[in-house]
Amino acid sequence: MGCFLSKSTSRENIPPTTDKDASNLSHVGKAVYETLRTKHAKHHHTMWNVTQTAMIGSIHQTPPADTFTTTKASDKINNPDQVECNWLADKMCEIMSKTTKWCDVMSLAAPDGYFREMFKTGLQNIARNAKGQTEPVIVRLMFANFLGLPMNCERVMKKLTEDLPADTNIQLWVGAWRYGASWNHSKVIAVDGKYLHTGGHNLWSDVYLKEDPVHDLSLEMEGDAAHDAHLFANDQWRWIQKKQDTLLGQVLENIPDFLPLVAKSRFIISEWPKGKAKEFAPYYNTSVVDYYEPPEGAVSVISVGRQGALVDNDRPADDAFIAMIDASKNIIRMALQDLGPITLPGKIPLPGTGWPTAYFDAIARAIWMRGVDFEIVLSNADAKSGYTNGWSAADVASEIIKHIQKLAPEATDGELRQKVEDNLRISYIRHKGGKCYKSGIEVANHSKHFIVDDVCSYTGSQNLYVCDLAEWGVIIDDVGVTAKMMKDYWNPMWKASFYPGDCEVQDVMDGLKIDRDGAVVDTYSVEGMKKAEEAVIAMSNKQLPPDTDDYDEDKEDLA
Repeated sequence: MGCFLSKSTSRENIPPTTDKDASNLSHVGKAVYETLRTKHAKHHHTMWNVTQTAMIGSIHQTPPADTFTTTKASDKINNPDQVECNWLADKMCEIMSKTTKWCDVMSLAAPDGYFREMFKTGLQNIARNAKGQTEPVIVRLMFANFLGLPMNCERVMKKLTEDLPADTNIQLWVGAWRYGASWNHSKVIAVDGKYLHTGGHNLWSDVYLKEDPVHDLSLEMEGDAAHDAHLFANDQWRWIQKKQDTLLGQVLENIPDFLPLVAKSRFIISEWPKGKAKEFAPYYNTSVVDYYEPPEGAVSVISVGRQGALVDNDRPADDAFIAMIDASKNIIRMALQDLGPITLPGKIPLPGTGWPTAYFDAIARAIWMRGVDFEIVLSNADAKSGYTNGWSAADVASEIIKHIQKLAPEATDGELRQKVEDNLRISYIRHKGGKCYKSGIEVANHSKHFIVDDVCSYTGSQNLYVCDLAEWGVIIDDVGVTAKMMKDYWNPMWKASFYPGDCEVQDVMDGLKIDRDGAVVDTYSVEGMKKAEEAVIAMSNKQLPPDTDDYDEDKEDLA
């Protein structure tokens, strides 16, 4: 059973755990495992686990891989009638269609456009699988509630089930939640504890399948990591039931948002078919499906997640990332949207955000103490709205060097310059034809992917800039799989994207004098609460879905 730690809970009183699948990990994987088993033993299986799981095929990248190798690709994907990326929605439908007992879907928002059509087809295929079974097939879909725009779960449910016959042997739940400035941001399809799709892709057709698509990555996998995804989903369903099934929960649901953020929540759930499915979704356990041997090609995989504000203090995935950086010996390669904080107009950090101090401290240690190289590809600073925080490559580099200055105050100007020249290469994502589409819009990168020492990689939903959301992803700890991912994605992407002029040494050194930190906010003061409220609204607005038909405007939520 998953746990929600109270502020009085101490991790120090929980003994370290062990995992039988952790015997063949690399130096990076061992560092992650040691951190998780000692600091986060309480969340073993619910927010992290070590398994033997296989990656199926190549890394799923949109737009197509030839974007980085041919100039014609940029012309082709600029055509609004193109269907080059529809295969992604088709693949998600294919994975869902394998369901015989249990399917979990988690995403930031409900599927729209072609994604919705493929999800409806997937449910129809599940219905065929369910015919004649003694027990109904369970389908749980979990999304986020945006501030001021809560999801209409009933409407989403009706759209997805409208083509299912009345006697379908499926029971389905649609849920959405927000707790303060925290909501679900994980992207998962898990089926029967065996099949898995996870990464950074949202379910938005306009963003990924049509004109000027955003770059993103996901993986298809088979193995026990799918169990981990189901169990991670449990805790969010359990939290919704805990909130909605009590008198206190009913009271908290209706507290207006002008009160302190810690007291605010919004949780919604709908079930189908009415009269057959219970009000609250059941919880997955590993006995739901039969045991099976690890599939061919299975390698060591560490699932890592975080539940945001639903859990006090503990953020296992964050500590896993720091352990990966601290374990590095040679090079770390990162494909990210941003490292700088979400901003207000004028490149002003949102109150209460700031730069990712713990990650930058680890990066500083790696560069200064061990001479580790960093190659980082970010979204273009003027990319499609919502897919950039607006910071330049030089801004990011300057903030990293500031952390080296803090670590080594004796470092000279010349030594710092040398580190920028030798160890820090930051660029914007580009195509073979340049950094803009034919429309003039700069290319956006929504990937959350990094590789350590070419032996171990993370792919998932979690950004490295400050944003306390619920996230999930996988660390694949295998040289062979990592090499294939680099061949299929990183190497052509880096070759097309890297441009030394994106991060000039002098610009980085001049930037050391600039204060880019956000304001410190006391959320218990009236003024502080107002600023924090504005920050939450701004953060929520950056992630709004292109199609808001599945949501209800709630002016009271913005009071």
